Amino acid sequence: MPKAERSKADIRKWLEFFREEFGADPVAMFEERASRGEVNNWRKKWLHSPKQHDMAGTHATRVLNWAVEEGKLKEHHCHKLKKLYQSNRTEIIWTSGDFAQFKKHAPEWVQRILTAGCETGLRAADLVQVQMDQFEDTPHGKRLRFRTSKRGQIAFIPATAALEKLIAETPEHQEMLLVSELGRPLTARWASNQITKWRREAQIPPWIDGREKTLSDTRGTAATRLLNADLSLRQIAVLMGWSVRYAAQVIEHYAQVSPDESDAVLRKLNRAKSLSLDTKM
Repeated sequence: MPKAERSKADIRKWLEFFREEFGADPVAMFEERASRGEVNNWRKKWLHSPKQHDMAGTHATRVLNWAVEEGKLKEHHCHKLKKLYQSNRTEIIWTSGDFAQFKKHAPEWVQRILTAGCETGLRAADLVQVQMDQFEDTPHGKRLRFRTSKRGQIAFIPATAALEKLIAETPEHQEMLLVSELGRPLTARWASNQITKWRREAQIPPWIDGREKTLSDTRGTAATRLLNADLSLRQIAVLMGWSVRYAAQVIEHYAQVSPDESDAVLRKLNRAKSLSLDTKM
């Protein structure tokens, strides 16, 4: 079933569940604060599945928003119902094998997007804003000096060998690191959509739980690349917005699912952990 049809079917399903539970009750009950508790009790039917539990609340709120908009209710008290499901995508990574497969199918300008994501760890919204004049020379190469949009902090990201190659291959007149096929600036959504499109074309396998890999899933890969570029765990954690412990867990996980890089990555990680402990003592 196409995604649009499936979405409509899901909406009809949840509206029917809502009608079965509350159809016999007076609409005005939702103007009472106690109705929030009624809706939460109804959602408990799906406590076994956090996603479905949250979906029940989402569709209940949509129905009640519509009722207010249509003048059938003055107000309702079911805004921002607490959600149980928390998506954790940092365990999803692009392996070197994935990237090699991707390069066989995607055009070069799309390959550059994925390379930049895997080498910098920047979010898509920041990635498409990187300008060539933000790269600085260092005694041993180059680094990117960039103010991230989420935290407003300036990040100093060392240019890995792959990123330096990307810089060297960028035309001199080009202001942005990443541009479209026609040389125009990218939006975060367009860049993400292109990665999704060509990932499907390349038939990159999904994660073990069925989730498809996206541009946002380059951050775990980037953490490993930055470790190889001699960033400390603390520096990686600050850049990614993670704790030091969590940064170590993500990198260790990458090594486990990338056997061709496993030994070298784990050696670097163990050394970085030791340095991190020495700093605390």
